[in-house]
Amino acid sequence: MAKLHILVIPFIEQGYVSALMKLAQSLAKYGFKITFTMSESAHKCILNSLSGKNSLHGQIHLISVLDESESGDKNVSRSIFEAIFKVMPRKIEKLIQEKNASEDEKISCVIADNTFGWALELAEKMGIKRASFIVAAAANVVL
Repeated sequence: MAKLHILVIPFIEQGYVSALMKLAQSLAKYGFKITFTMSESAHKCILNSLSGKNSLHGQIHLISVLDESESGDKNVSRSIFEAIFKVMPRKIEKLIQEKNASEDEKISCVIADNTFGWALELAEKMGIKRASFIVAAAANVVL
């Protein structure tokens, strides 16, 4: 039987990536296979720190799914948010379809930042278990 394969989709800022990477590393210790998505700039930064390796301990595969310049807008912050909600969903769907074409790579679960409702809806549409991850401390979301 193939290892359970989790697709992790953090928001593109460093704090979000860091928090979900800690979760991914914990899950990898229990034998889960992880595909960890990130922006092109974060991907380059992490690859540089890993001496060009594209995985952590063979369990966590790092993949870039968003080039921040993809929406073509000169307003960088607006461009990033447009790319996240217009470009990234297509790329994630394509990635899942490619992984699910192989029995060994099949995505078992999607863990996405809570701002990416589209990722959770996509997972549901594709019959994949899903979980929302909230980076904020619990005290920040208490009413």
